[in-house]
Amino acid sequence: MKSEKEKMISGKPYKAFDDELVNERRYAKELISDFNSFRTNETINRNKLIKRLLGKIGNSFIIEPPFRCDYGYNIEIGENFYSNYNLIILDCAKVLIGDNVMIGPNVSIYTAGHPVYYEIRNQGYEYAFPVSIGNNVWIGGNAVINPGVTIGDNSVIGSGSVITKDIPGNVIAAGNPCKVLRGINEEDKLHYYKKLKLE
Repeated sequence: MKSEKEKMISGKPYKAFDDELVNERRYAKELISDFNSFRTNETINRNKLIKRLLGKIGNSFIIEPPFRCDYGYNIEIGENFYSNYNLIILDCAKVLIGDNVMIGPNVSIYTAGHPVYYEIRNQGYEYAFPVSIGNNVWIGGNAVINPGVTIGDNSVIGSGSVITKDIPGNVIAAGNPCKVLRGINEEDKLHYYKKLKLE
């Protein structure tokens, strides 16, 4: 018989208030509390702590506190990662983030969800599906990424977007629900913002 943790990681309905999962979340919260409490000049200690918490992270990263997650061990992040203030990752399933990813303030990444029908939800069941973010992705502030979503390499997600479906690579996507607006092209190499040209 599978444990609630095994069910959670395999995408099956599970009960989040199982003792093992509660204890693992408590452990993560304690580390996160310490991480968020370090003074600005204590970057080395803060980074050592986040390496203990996360499943994997590259050597070059900046995670601006405050930061929140459920377990930590389900999060894998590549090289040259930057996240601004208030990143929330509900990592009940795997969250895979590639290299050179930038995340704006107040972004939420959710792998967890609850059944729609109230009687099932009221029994305490949840589910979790992985989220994958490719290389060279920029996610604008206040975006929400929902369970099971994949964002392809080199794409840009506009601020305030709610991503409910996969986004392909090499596009600009935005909105609620998030939709592809256009492809990224050679013309974009010439500009840093709208029609303003790089010198």
